[in-house]
Amino acid sequence: MGAEADCTVTFGSSASFGKALLESTEIIFRGEFRLAIPLAQITALDAAGGKLTVTWSEGTAVFDLGPQAEKWAEKIRNPKSVIDKLDIKPEHRVAVLNVRDDAFVGKLRGRAASVAVGRAAKGTDVIFLGAETLAGLVGMRLLAGNIKRDGAIWTITPKGKGGIKDTDIMGIAKAAGLVALKVVSFSDTHSANKFVIPKAAR
Repeated sequence: MGAEADCTVTFGSSASFGKALLESTEIIFRGEFRLAIPLAQITALDAAGGKLTVTWSEGTAVFDLGPQAEKWAEKIRNPKSVIDKLDIKPEHRVAVLNVRDDAFVGKLRGRAASVAVGRAAKGTDVIFLGAETLAGLVGMRLLAGNIKRDGAIWTITPKGKGGIKDTDIMGIAKAAGLVALKVVSFSDTHSANKFVIPKAAR
């Protein structure tokens, strides 16, 4: 979800000022104490008077977010789908390469104008390139020539220990003439990095 705020959080008898992060799967707070609240474990949620009250298995935390409280509550109640996070529009021509996820392809077909699997034609709006190792991304240079000038290439790669480092992906993308724009969680096991042609080169 990508929201963050400097705020005071009250948890039990403790209160601390720090940074709160609203991620795709959890709320994180770092201050004099730390919290990691899985969104899936939230049993009650309320936003009133600029305070976001969150109850989960470990207790209740109150985030003093001011005007952002209602916005955070709305994002938690109605999270964006993966397709929304990946910026897919109804008019897009999409190509999917080496992403073995039939459910994802099905969702793409329900949103985009066309979806090609295993090939990327000239003039494609968005290319999804899956790779389990860094070597699987070497084709980015050629693929960059197939996207529209305002198009994008999303890399879908393993995250966590044993995954591919974002810095290594960015290095290959830079060599292909692309710049990083966005990172989202594609699934529990994979991350999605968005790369585009620099505006000065379009």
